[in-house]
Amino acid sequence: MMRAAQAARTAAEASGRERPLVIGVTVLTSLDEGALAEVGVTRSVLDQVVHRHAGARRRPRRRRGVTAGDCGHPVRLRPDFAIVTPGIRPAAQAGTDDQARTMTPADAVAAGASWLVIGRPITAAQDPRAAAEAIARDTGETVRSE
Repeated sequence: MMRAAQAARTAAEASGRERPLVIGVTVLTSLDEGALAEVGVTRSVLDQVVHRHAGARRRPRRRRGVTAGDCGHPVRLRPDFAIVTPGIRPAAQAGTDDQARTMTPADAVAAGASWLVIGRPITAAQDPRAAAEAIARDTGETVRSE
């Protein structure tokens, strides 16, 4: 994966385009401590996230951000370091789907998230654009589709 990311970075630089945002994944929000233990991780979710953040700090040229897999404890390593926060669920939405940890869009922004990953609350809505606009209003942002 890192070779593919490096190839994308090299191609972007050669064509005069901005480098792609390469982020490191800390802990998937669908995993809890029991699931981590099944794959041999003995740290708590938060400790594993901090451990992975430290690894990203040691390789600043390779990654420009990390996921906030602990949902709510983003650690900004540098001012230009992106924090991508998955597991976002609007406050009015009941249920977490398959996510072990979730947070509201407003809480994620307040915790320092650079980007929010919001899937089903938008894609499964009867009116996806209206759902995205409502979420944006709750965070004080404007809707951007990327």
